[in-house]
Amino acid sequence: MSATKLKPVDVVVVGSGVVGSIMSMELANAGLRVVCLERGKSFDGDADFHKPNVYDELKYDRHSDIFQNLARDTLTFRNNGGQTALPMREMGAFKPGEMVGGTAAHWGANARRFLPHDFAMRSQIEQRYGKSFIPEDCNLQDWGLDWDEIEPYYDQFENIFGVGGKAGNLNGEIQEGGNPYEGERSRDYPNPPTRRTYQGELFANAARSLGYVPFQGPSAAMTQDFRNLYRVQMLQCVSGGFCSSHVCAQGAKANPLTSVFPALMRQPTFELRPLCNVLRVNKDSTGKKATGVTYIDARGNEVEQPADIVVLGAYCFNNVRLMLLSGIGTPYDPRTGTGVVGRNYAYQQGSSVEVFFDDLEFNPFIGGGMVNTSIDEFNGDVIDRGPLGFIGGAYITTNTRGAAPIKGKPVPPGTPRWGAEWKKAVAHNYRRTMSISSHATCLSYKQNYLDLDPTYKDAFGQPLLRMTFDWHDNDLRMINYMQERCVEIAKAMNGSRMNGKNKGTHFSLVGYQSTHNVGGAVMGADPSTSVVNKYLQSWDVPNVFVVGGSAFPQQPANGPTETIGMLACWAADAIKESYLKSPGALV
Repeated sequence: MSATKLKPVDVVVVGSGVVGSIMSMELANAGLRVVCLERGKSFDGDADFHKPNVYDELKYDRHSDIFQNLARDTLTFRNNGGQTALPMREMGAFKPGEMVGGTAAHWGANARRFLPHDFAMRSQIEQRYGKSFIPEDCNLQDWGLDWDEIEPYYDQFENIFGVGGKAGNLNGEIQEGGNPYEGERSRDYPNPPTRRTYQGELFANAARSLGYVPFQGPSAAMTQDFRNLYRVQMLQCVSGGFCSSHVCAQGAKANPLTSVFPALMRQPTFELRPLCNVLRVNKDSTGKKATGVTYIDARGNEVEQPADIVVLGAYCFNNVRLMLLSGIGTPYDPRTGTGVVGRNYAYQQGSSVEVFFDDLEFNPFIGGGMVNTSIDEFNGDVIDRGPLGFIGGAYITTNTRGAAPIKGKPVPPGTPRWGAEWKKAVAHNYRRTMSISSHATCLSYKQNYLDLDPTYKDAFGQPLLRMTFDWHDNDLRMINYMQERCVEIAKAMNGSRMNGKNKGTHFSLVGYQSTHNVGGAVMGADPSTSVVNKYLQSWDVPNVFVVGGSAFPQQPANGPTETIGMLACWAADAIKESYLKSPGALV
């Protein structure tokens, strides 16, 4: 049966998360006719996420109610090219979303900017340490962006998402109470920082005793009632826990549902279509111009939506897969190192130490919204990496995220895994435990990539995306060093016991780590090593823009969401101010 062809629109946007919602809003507000296609269903925030039902950890966190439907569409995984990739059948290391609002609907509100160093990492590493310091198999590369260009777009995103924090570098002047190592800011955060918790004060005192400068990390959960850039009202966070993996019942956690869609749905030139699974980007006979997209609608019908501009604003995996399925850009070949689509896939490193106390008690059930106290002395290129023998770094933090009843049960080493003694240890330690963690870089390597699986297909008969990924020596040396720093801070707290862990020598899908998958359709200044240019525009098909974590050439230490939002603001502005005036390649 042939596809039903609809009337053309100016822009079709794939995905309704951070990128899709912001770009739809910016382009519709400019008068363009915009259709946004979302594979997940639409929710009513008041009816579907009301208290106390929204606090159902079993439904949302364990049974993955708002995450990707792995029975219909999943990915396959292997550590190296010599293994056979097998399908991911259960949510584990990461949790891509599947709903209007995307993955950001359930994020943890970690709203850190990247550092200026992160955008020119290869150039700065070579300048300071020499080319030989970069591992031979590492695909480290610059982004093709300048800090002065993008800083205003970080500011724009923070005023859409109501980020709270304290500036540490305001117009070049270091500010007391903020992060002294952050990139220069043009103005302070739109909201005040989070209030430091008891755990945060213990961490801060221990960090100061070791010569570090603690600060409250930025949060996109409202620290006060706030009306954002789109004139959307959000309420102050009540620190009720159940934040990450859950949609906020208070509407206090900034995400597309709370920050963008209330304004976007009032735009007369905008249309949202949920339950629409995009199959491919269509091209004309030259292969150099996109004509729209083809998708399966909620009734199972194949539909063609013509459009002048196509924006792929979906999750990292989906952006890359659509590029491969649509034949846009040359697929990456790890044997020759040629090709670009699927190249430079990266993840996020991390480690943690749990500190147990006999004479102190906390309120672990209160938290959420990325309430954290952190240090940044080991992030970016602050310290001399030469003697340490690795590239990359981490910020170190203690988070008060809210200890949910199922997963919030840390016990000291030596505790039985089940039975009466385990129950006793859980009850005793629930209010006597805090965690210190490192949130670290992950570089890109020639052997880590995404491609189409030759065996497994989704419910629509299309090849699944295949991930080939493992940790490398540089990253393992780095994370072991960061773990030692976490242990030092933990010891300075004088707890009774400690329980430290990192992610092991090989990557595994088992056990949640972070939903920070990046790369595969990376940005850059060289078409031979990037899929899109500095404006997130396809080198091969200029009316296709591919925006999101897929554009990251590697993963810095700080969480990706703030930078994904910044790129959405940046790309939307490039379309409005440059592309519409003169359609074609912007570089």
